[in-house]
Amino acid sequence: MLPFDFEYYKPASLKEAIDLYQTAAKNRKKPMFISGGTELITLGRINLVHTEAVIDLKDIAECMVMQFEGDYLVIGSTLSLTKIEETNHFPLLTKTASEVADHTSRGKITLGGNICAQIFYRETVLPFLLADSQVVIVGPSGIKVSPINNLFHEQLQLGTGEFLIQVATAKRFVTAPFVSIKRRQQWDTGYPLITVAALKIGEEVRVALSGLCPFPFRSKKVETLLNNREWPIEDRVNSALSELPGPILNDVEGSAEYRLFVLRNLLHDVLEVLGAS
Repeated sequence: MLPFDFEYYKPASLKEAIDLYQTAAKNRKKPMFISGGTELITLGRINLVHTEAVIDLKDIAECMVMQFEGDYLVIGSTLSLTKIEETNHFPLLTKTASEVADHTSRGKITLGGNICAQIFYRETVLPFLLADSQVVIVGPSGIKVSPINNLFHEQLQLGTGEFLIQVATAKRFVTAPFVSIKRRQQWDTGYPLITVAALKIGEEVRVALSGLCPFPFRSKKVETLLNNREWPIEDRVNSALSELPGPILNDVEGSAEYRLFVLRNLLHDVLEVLGAS
């Protein structure tokens, strides 16, 4: 049970959702969009989230699509991770999503909920950062489409009253060679230590990380160093580690030093598997 009461709305259209948010905001109810609700329940129980108006997006048709449109794969924000796994249109996303939480939780966690969450990991954003995907967002000023790499800086930069509708990814990225590896400190079900996702586009390897810093990220500086084939692989990895953003997480799951040790080995694995060593 949550320690507070709230009004619950389930709009059937984008316009209705935006109107409900604006009305609740004017009434100072601190409205909140949800699609799966797992974060609201988890954080609300420990008083890290509070709202008096919940707007559930699951009945909005545009948020439930998963189909190829021309040269793009379009995935709606309210699709569960389980549904994405079962359909398997984007193998790198499937592999990455399949290791988020446990099987039961993945049936409730949605793509938009994971990407826009407050937790550190948010692993499902990694494939989209690598694939230069486009995000479709709606808010009081209407619908806008933007490259995810322009809007994702530690988190998806949403304005007041905005929410994610869809993510569109070009087919050439969907079918590219990939690697997705998650390392945990405690068995197969413990909290993640580090997740690395990688795509090979032509002869270049792209890499994105979760669990190393308090936010998921892709670094083009890191990629440039990893792809410098004039250097031995060890030098490439060492140079890439020197360009990581900070701070490096240091918690009960693993020290900063241990995370860097794990990452060093993961980067070696990625380059070898994708034939970039």
